[in-house]
Amino acid sequence: MHVVIVGCGRVGSTLARELCANGNTVAVVDRKADAFLRLGDDFSGQTIVGIGFDPDILIAAGIEKASALAAVTNGDNSNIMIARVARERFAVQSVVARIYDPKRSEIYERLGIATVATVKWTAERIMRRIIADRPAVEWTDPSAEMVLVERIVGDAWVGERSSVLDGGPAKVVGLRRYGKAMLASDDVLVQQGDVLYLAVMNADIASLDTFLAEGPGGSK
Repeated sequence: MHVVIVGCGRVGSTLARELCANGNTVAVVDRKADAFLRLGDDFSGQTIVGIGFDPDILIAAGIEKASALAAVTNGDNSNIMIARVARERFAVQSVVARIYDPKRSEIYERLGIATVATVKWTAERIMRRIIADRPAVEWTDPSAEMVLVERIVGDAWVGERSSVLDGGPAKVVGLRRYGKAMLASDDVLVQQGDVLYLAVMNADIASLDTFLAEGPGGSK
């Protein structure tokens, strides 16, 4: 597929190189020509100097055939303007904007523009690595509000359907048994040693751990 990336900083250049390495065609737009030095001499994509929300610049970058656009400049306003032009004028279906202000991120998500709130997301990931007793998290969504956690359930849950755990503050999305993963379903019974993967709101992780410790029916 063809991808347009606006902003050739560390994020944009990394995205561009990885997309090209995976066989995609890529056009990178930046206001400064020297920003493209980050791409390296072996970069096979296209580079365009210009303002990312200028329709003519986007057309030169191949926006009319693009399957996706990533707006990753260092300015929230620019990223949103770029994303809106791509979405509303050129009907690009997959548009992502990097946003530093989490409050703005929430607003633009309601407009149908996918955002990555980098400050909040990064802070959350760092916190989970420097605080030893913070519950282990496998994945965090860009808003840092929903997470995927890995838990080994106690013996009290053995023999219960995995869907029973959905009655708590989380939803079981899958499990790992004897080194093999499977999706959760109503006919899957929990066995001793199963590792469950649960989707839960960040604020409810403590409640989830209490729920799992208490066992079915809330009795320890």
